[in-house]
Formats: sequence, structure tokens, C-alpha cells
Amino acid sequence: MRNDQEFHVAVMAGDGIGLEVMAPCLDLLKSLGERVGGFTLRFEEVESGAGYYREHGTALSDENLARAAAADAILLGAMGLPDIRYPDGREIAPQIDIRVALDLFAGVRPVRSIPGLAGPLRDPRAQALDFVLIRESTEGLFASMGKTRIVDDNIAYDTMEITRPGSERLFDFSFDLARKRKALGAPGVLTCVDKANVFGGFAFFRKIFHERAAAFPDIEAKAAYVDATALNLIRNPWVFDVLVTENMFGDILSDAGAALIGGMGVAPSADIGAKHAVFQPCHGTAPDIMGTGKANPTAMFLSAAMMLDWLGERHGEAKAVEAGRLLQGAVDAAFKDGDLRPVEMGGTSGLKDITARVAEALARA
Repeated sequence: MRNDQEFHVAVMAGDGIGLEVMAPCLDLLKSLGERVGGFTLRFEEVESGAGYYREHGTALSDENLARAAAADAILLGAMGLPDIRYPDGREIAPQIDIRVALDLFAGVRPVRSIPGLAGPLRDPRAQALDFVLIRESTEGLFASMGKTRIVDDNIAYDTMEITRPGSERLFDFSFDLARKRKALGAPGVLTCVDKANVFGGFAFFRKIFHERAAAFPDIEAKAAYVDATALNLIRNPWVFDVLVTENMFGDILSDAGAALIGGMGVAPSADIGAKHAVFQPCHGTAPDIMGTGKANPTAMFLSAAMMLDWLGERHGEAKAVEAGRLLQGAVDAAFKDGDLRPVEMGGTSGLKDITARVAEALARA
């Protein structure tokens, strides 16, 4: 009789194509768990998002947040719809509220080329990218969210916040990730991205970075200004290994990184804290294509692979790590021949085609 470890996963499909890409992702995860063994996944649906707000007057109830927090991991589709907003006009984005409530300080945004899906850059080296951007997700300029001060309808103030404890834990997380990647063959270089030549807050950020670097002598520590980094993301992105930066800079640079590998439809992400983690595709709800079958589930699948890897490492379950790598490998195998191309990249492959091809590759793995 099998005595598999059970992982409780809170499923927050959300709105728009979030609902569409989540369903096949759960099917793949179920079949993968049965095949690999050693662990099982117990899914619990937790409602939230713009549609939930329309029906209940809240985008994420305290009860549902508590249910999500009680899970071993949270798998999220996408949230928000342009025609459903708070009374003050702000978009409904409970995924940001979750980051704050669960203290998910490290936004992990892998930038990894998928074989067979060419990015927009012509240099052959740009077709084999493999770096990670880590975005601080609880401080920086985003600390002012909902706290803007407007004086006499003439001046608006949003204040950036950078703390020593917040920066230290971010840098330790980033150095640790660079070390793990180095063990798998990556260069072992961590670059702090800031604007220390202009703002004292970023000079403070960089100072703490170099202080923490002393505890990781096996990792090369570099620092770069955000404008130069943005330039090099286009000119020679293959030079990067792991990047770490403030919240707003990370928000912008991570989207640029996604563009390098084909767009948001193939860009996974994780928001990780000391106790909790949320895994979700970088894309939004795409209301313009919902219900058309054009949604690309690739980023959802890759986010689920990240979740399996995190669960396996956190709980010492090698089979979960293996399952995550099998799922990522199946995505690569599905696209490698070049005949499968998502709609947003100029192709005709949509939700059903991509899902079927990944499932076939998974069955052969």
C-alpha cells in the first residue's frame, strides 16, 4: 500500500483566461502525480478575483484568504477584469493583496527560452536564454499602494520604502538561488539592479547587498544601474544569471524579460515568502480573447512545474522535484519541432492544441 505525501494546493483560477488555463493544468498535474508517485496533490478551489467581487462585494474574503494560507502552496490563474473596478477606479488585483498578507517578498521571474519558440532578437545566443529576475515584492515604490497623498489637487506623493530587514532577506534568498543554479551549471553570478547613482535609498539598497555578499563568497556579486540593465536586456541578455531588484524596477524589467522569450504567455512566475508561495503565469486575464480558445496555457504549466519543484525542495520530496522537471521537459518537447506556435506569437495554436501536445510529450517522457 502506497503511503504518498499529500500536498494541499489552494487553486485560485480567478477571471478571464485564468479559468481557461487552470483546468487543463490541473488535469496534467493529476496525471503527473499518479504517474510519478511518492506524493499526491489535493486541490481546493478558493474563489477570488473580479467576478467574485461583483457577486460578493469583496475580491478576496478573509475566510478565503485564510483557506489559501492554510494550504501548502497556492496555484493562481489570473485576476482582474477592466470593466469591474473598485469605486475609486483602481483595478481589482487581489494577487497583490495576497503578496502583502502572506509576506511573499521574493518575486521569482525565470527568463528561459523554450526550444522551437524563437524570441524577437536575432542573435543565436538570444535563443538560449536562461536567467532569473528576482523582484522584491513587499517594499519599494509599491509600499505606497493605496497610500498616495495628494495636496490641493496639485501635487501627488508616493514614497519608496527600503528597509534593512526586507533587503537582507531578499538578498539572502537571491544568493541562495544563485548558488543552487551554480550547482546545476549556471555561472553563479548575482547582479543587484538599482539607481544608486541618483537616489540615497538605492545607495542604501546596494550597500546592504555588498554586506550580504560576504556570506556567499562562492557567488560573484555585481551591481548595475537599472537603465544600463534595461539596455543590456535588449543588447546582450545572455550575460545575465540572477538579477535582484526593487519592486517597481522588477515589475518593469520582468515584463521586458518575458518579451525576450516570446511574451507573457510563456512566462511563469512565483511569489515566495518564508512560509507561503503563490505560483502563477505572468499574463493577465486577457478578456479580449477569453472564450475564443486562443489562450496559451504554457506559462500556467511552467508555473505549476515551479510549484512542484518548490514543494519538493521545501518538504524533502524528491519525487515532486522530479515531476516538476518532467512537466517542464514536456513543455520543451512539445515546442521543439517548431510547428506549434501560440496565437499571440503569430501562430494558430491555442489552448487545446498546446495542451494536447504537452500531454503527449508527458506521456512519452
